[in-house]
Amino acid sequence: MPLKSKLRELLAEGSFEEIAEMAAERRRVLGSLVALTYDSDPQIGWRAVEALGLAARRVADDDPEHVREYLRRLYWLISEESGGICWHAPAAMAEIIRHKPSLFPDYVPIVVFLILYLAEEDLDHFMTDVLWAIGRLGPIASDHIEEVHPAIVSALDDPDPQVRGTAVWCLSRVGSSMAVEARSDLLADEGPVALYEDGSLEHTSVAMLVRRVLQETDVNSS
Repeated sequence: MPLKSKLRELLAEGSFEEIAEMAAERRRVLGSLVALTYDSDPQIGWRAVEALGLAARRVADDDPEHVREYLRRLYWLISEESGGICWHAPAAMAEIIRHKPSLFPDYVPIVVFLILYLAEEDLDHFMTDVLWAIGRLGPIASDHIEEVHPAIVSALDDPDPQVRGTAVWCLSRVGSSMAVEARSDLLADEGPVALYEDGSLEHTSVAMLVRRVLQETDVNSS
């Protein structure tokens, strides 16, 4: 069976650790996973992102420079020069970084500051992915959040509910739940959101995500 087909089969099963083991033996797995982020099934695409982080961690144990080259390539795939074709590139970068933050600390601000770069370069179609990437980095990115915080909060008013909902989730992940609490109007926002967490693509709404943040805040404060 071709490598890409085998990997897609494993992604469908959620067999992330098996994919990581394969990557330790066959570094071509990283490239195939990047290709699978383009899959027509959104859940497969997101699982490819998650698997890429785990696979890169295994490869980085022996050859961190090989993984760094993939980070450089993913960053290039966001650029206007490349056509901005790899929509999951920011998320993939974040997944790689968060598994080995000590090896790639210089890429943390690169991913975080993408949110400022998008508007300048007319690459707004990456906004959902960049918000997810920032949220996924969470505490790792704490030194850089203050500078981009206004841009994340601004995303709560984006015309696209997918962006609004991901911004709600992102703010909760970077310790800014208060910014969500201040937006009680979003409790009436039934805009649909597809949010990837824990191996699955959850179909929810902006309002549901806001309620979740408020519930988590109540639990933590009690």
